[in-house]
Amino acid sequence: MGVSTSSPEKGISVVTVDFPPVNALPVRGWFDLAGAVRAAGEDPGIRCVVLRAEGRGFNAGVDIKELQRDATGHDALIGANRGCAEAFAAVYECEVPVVAAVHGFCLGGGIGLVGNADAIVASEDAVFGLPELDRGALGAATHLARLVPPHLMRVLYYTSRTATAAELHAHGSVWRVVAREDLRSAALELAREVAAKDGRLVRLAKAAINGIDPVDVRRSYRFEQGFTFEAALAGVASRVRDTFGKEAPR
Repeated sequence: MGVSTSSPEKGISVVTVDFPPVNALPVRGWFDLAGAVRAAGEDPGIRCVVLRAEGRGFNAGVDIKELQRDATGHDALIGANRGCAEAFAAVYECEVPVVAAVHGFCLGGGIGLVGNADAIVASEDAVFGLPELDRGALGAATHLARLVPPHLMRVLYYTSRTATAAELHAHGSVWRVVAREDLRSAALELAREVAAKDGRLVRLAKAAINGIDPVDVRRSYRFEQGFTFEAALAGVASRVRDTFGKEAPR
């Protein structure tokens, strides 16, 4: 359980997340993930990183129960916000391209990870969304806006609805949709193609592409997080969060 790194092929590092039962990451998990991705990118022998997960889904966001247990203050919220910011930035700033291999649900913080990845390969059962308004939080619209057009992003954000892998493929943000059992091999296939390039040129290309991005994703996301803190201080966040796990099935 936790975050692990392997190198199944020359030039490729696979970072795997495993936090049962649903990959809702605790504060420590976000920082561990950030460290693993950065370390992989700093390895001169690595030319591409694959980010994947074990279990029922790719990522269910922040561990809400950890936030609920922090009854004395906002330490858990501050930790989660900082951890998410570092993990998202680690993916974006990784010195080599990052391929996200997504299965099942990709929610909340999961959107921050894949929205900052260089490419997404998804299984047919993958769904993507931001249930933040149902969880007493705000954030990651920065990253959802990198996956879908602006007005669709707003509808998904306001309603907490999800989009399928096929829908994101139609918008061009998912590179390939495959059967669940083929996901790992499909992600490695793309990573292998990237890793076949000259290592120094790949790193220069990543830096160049990041440099022409129209939005500073780190600053944009931190701006969003300020509203999460405002919701927490106003008591809105805890009121909504206390309904977590109690709502009727949709």
